[in-house]
Amino acid sequence: MWQAWVNGILGLWIFIAAFLHMGKTGNFWNDLLVGIVAAVVGFLMVKDKPWQGWLTGLLGIWLIIAAFIPSLIVGSGNLWNDLIVGVLMMIGGFGALGGQTHTTQHAH
Repeated sequence: MWQAWVNGILGLWIFIAAFLHMGKTGNFWNDLLVGIVAAVVGFLMVKDKPWQGWLTGLLGIWLIIAAFIPSLIVGSGNLWNDLIVGVLMMIGGFGALGGQTHTTQHAH
């Protein structure tokens, strides 16, 4: 499932980006923690566990919101990074839910 790989890679990127913008401690910890959770959950995402899609989608929404919290803003580069990655994580996480199909097998 492509969404799992995309969200895992985006999580790794946010984790790495936390170390590239050492301007504010709050932003560092936000990106670090969101990155770790998104990477782990993204790489573990499978069709049988929709909670992982919900979690990465919600983390994407959080990154979008956090990009506008004054105490977390380091600069315009970080703002755009969090916005773009947040949107992509949201699409990947919630997009994985759209692929959920439950089939039942009937015994004859």
